[in-house]
Amino acid sequence: MENDIRVRFAPSPTGALHIGGVRTALFNYLFAKKNGGKMILRIEDTDQSRYVEGAETYIKEALGWLGLKMDEGPDEGGESGPYRQSERKALYHQYAMQLVNEDKAYYAFDTPEELDAMREKLKAAKVDNQQYNSITRTTMKNSITLSADEVKARLDSGEPYVIRLKVPTKEDIRLNDMVRGWVKVHSTAIDDKILMKSDGMPTYHLANIVDDHLMGITHVIRGEEWLPSAPLHVLLYQFLGWEESMPQFAHLPLILKPSGQGKLSKRDADKHGFPIFPINWQDPESGELSTGFREEGYLPETVINFLALLGWNPGTDQEIFSMDELIEAFSIDRIGKAGTQFDIEKAKWYNQQYIKEKPSNELAGFLQQELKKESIACSDEKAAQIANLLRERITFPHELWSSGKYLFCAPKEFDQKVVKKRWTEEAVTILTGYQDALQNVTNLDAEQARASLNEVLERNDTVIGRVMQAVRVAITGLGSGPDLMEIIEIIGKEETIKRINYALDTLNEYVKA
Repeated sequence: MENDIRVRFAPSPTGALHIGGVRTALFNYLFAKKNGGKMILRIEDTDQSRYVEGAETYIKEALGWLGLKMDEGPDEGGESGPYRQSERKALYHQYAMQLVNEDKAYYAFDTPEELDAMREKLKAAKVDNQQYNSITRTTMKNSITLSADEVKARLDSGEPYVIRLKVPTKEDIRLNDMVRGWVKVHSTAIDDKILMKSDGMPTYHLANIVDDHLMGITHVIRGEEWLPSAPLHVLLYQFLGWEESMPQFAHLPLILKPSGQGKLSKRDADKHGFPIFPINWQDPESGELSTGFREEGYLPETVINFLALLGWNPGTDQEIFSMDELIEAFSIDRIGKAGTQFDIEKAKWYNQQYIKEKPSNELAGFLQQELKKESIACSDEKAAQIANLLRERITFPHELWSSGKYLFCAPKEFDQKVVKKRWTEEAVTILTGYQDALQNVTNLDAEQARASLNEVLERNDTVIGRVMQAVRVAITGLGSGPDLMEIIEIIGKEETIKRINYALDTLNEYVKA
């Protein structure tokens, strides 16, 4: 593969970035990096009626959090700018006029009411295709049916118009998609799409092709929902004389609902209680807050790894990939055609794996963030120790606090099931002896804590299994958890003794022979 490969991610700033869009960006990024190419960010903001304040900034922040660094874009610059379509308006008009002058597009002056009437007439006649096309255009108000003088007069008077593509009447349009193979569509299935709107802004179809050509895009990797538009885009490349430099297309499979039935939507995500946006998004109009993967506690490497294997497979059993490994392994020919189910449990599994491998100081940083919210002071050394203790038992970084509160706060309540079953006279005897033994320990660590407990057990001729849960519940309030001796080392000698005393006093009524 040559090194002049150029791909682009071209989102519209109309709201939050859907996780499907993130996967599209990722696949473009992996393909570019695998082949020594460049990744371009282009903001497709031609539809001003749907523009949402803050959406562009949101998109950039989300891509940055995931580590998808652009080579060119609105912030990065580059020789192919501007990188916002709203700043390229004159370019689109130039090419739209080229098509009109070459009789490959035409002016259409139809009002919304006239368009509705046309569709109603076709509907009444039970015509399935109710589009503005090679047949219906002959009955409408456009530069095909009007004289040149009348067209000029309408234009000179400032009458609103759009420019439509003049789709051939009988022609097969073909493209060889990198994922789906050959796609063939007859021109009768394509309507005369609007290229320039009445406000002078281009539609997606024209702007997209003009920009991809002028920016030297070699491969267009995008979602399956754009596949029906691909023949129209091929036609535009042909009409503009750019067929030789037309990019290769790859249309990615849909991300499906957890049930596998239909495309994943925000409604599905809300229903099942999982995020669908990479980072938090607050709708500027409604004020509705949608929690992102980042704020839910997913690591960026989790999201990258999880999304990479939604629709693509490496051809091996490997599941955990670093970004460099993904780049090395990625190939478009291993992208499937069929939709792929969204499984949030798999995402959680990935998060667990990455948390297990995180350096202690990074996990300690997550814990310190949570402790700061609670106004709890903790040394970095102790935070790292706690992170190491809990890393195997958590799915999200914030659980270092929620599942380890007992390391900072002495229990006031105790697991009643354990108390009822295990709070025996024998347990009380061992705990009483254990707190006495700890009084005599100078430097209490996990090893010394275990040795002291074993001495008490031997002295009372019993085994750990008979009293361990009672000892644990006295110190943590819980019936299970990580290594209790390491917990004791972390909370320290004085706190351990204090907690045992409190449990002995509080749970006295539960003692049974």
